[in-house]
Amino acid sequence: MSEILSNSKARRDYHILETFEAGIVLHGTEVKSLRAGRGQLSDAFARVEKDEIFLHNAHIDEYAMGNRQNHLPKSVRKLLLHKSEIRKLFGLGSVKGNAIFPLSLYWKNGKVKVALAVGKGKVEYDKREDLKNRESARELKRISMHHQKGK
Repeated sequence: MSEILSNSKARRDYHILETFEAGIVLHGTEVKSLRAGRGQLSDAFARVEKDEIFLHNAHIDEYAMGNRQNHLPKSVRKLLLHKSEIRKLFGLGSVKGNAIFPLSLYWKNGKVKVALAVGKGKVEYDKREDLKNRESARELKRISMHHQKGK
């Protein structure tokens, strides 16, 4: 599994409750553009509509060598999941405060997959708490490395 794109804002802004792996329906020029690593997931989200799930606002750049049948960069893309997974996502996503969003796009067995997550939005003090925990862990690691060198 090699990662193509990742959503850097997702883990910072949300508490991840559950993750899913989904396939995605793409056109040829979209795949070629993804092979070049050209895209962005920062504002993307997923929505369940009539027992199907779609990815909105995922930006995949137009393929440079494409012709007039090139894809639209922000088109809505269908995600491929089992019906039971879609129902579960619908239930989790319909809870007030929860959102469904992509964590990353990656290759698996020659196919593009989407790591979907259901998350609850963090408030400002949660973000500060995470930052404080990261800083203290980094400081502890620095101190332990310093003690190991001294021995």
